[in-house]
Amino acid sequence: MTRLIPVVVLIVAFTIFSVAHLALTPRDQVRGLAKPAWIAFVILVPIVGGVMWFAVGRVRAGESPRSARRGPIAPDDDPDFLRKLNREKAMEDRIEQLEQELRDLDDDPPKG
Repeated sequence: MTRLIPVVVLIVAFTIFSVAHLALTPRDQVRGLAKPAWIAFVILVPIVGGVMWFAVGRVRAGESPRSARRGPIAPDDDPDFLRKLNREKAMEDRIEQLEQELRDLDDDPPKG
């Protein structure tokens, strides 16, 4: 019975460490499942859940968080889409400015 106590303490400590690490990990650094599902998995299946979290669920150092995402992202979260919108807006503004300059030139009375 006394041999079982250190094993139980280690399992509880590993589970608490895994849940704390998971809770402090940013959402965009989580792969596979949503954070609440990972937390439930780690708590309900203590050793396997923690090992799976560290092996599969988190983005590793050197790996880009963007590659961890699966599926489409919202347009307002996509930096490429936002850059494209800014370029289009700048072009529209420039076209409007040039059109105004042409109107101003057409409105001038002929000289001479």
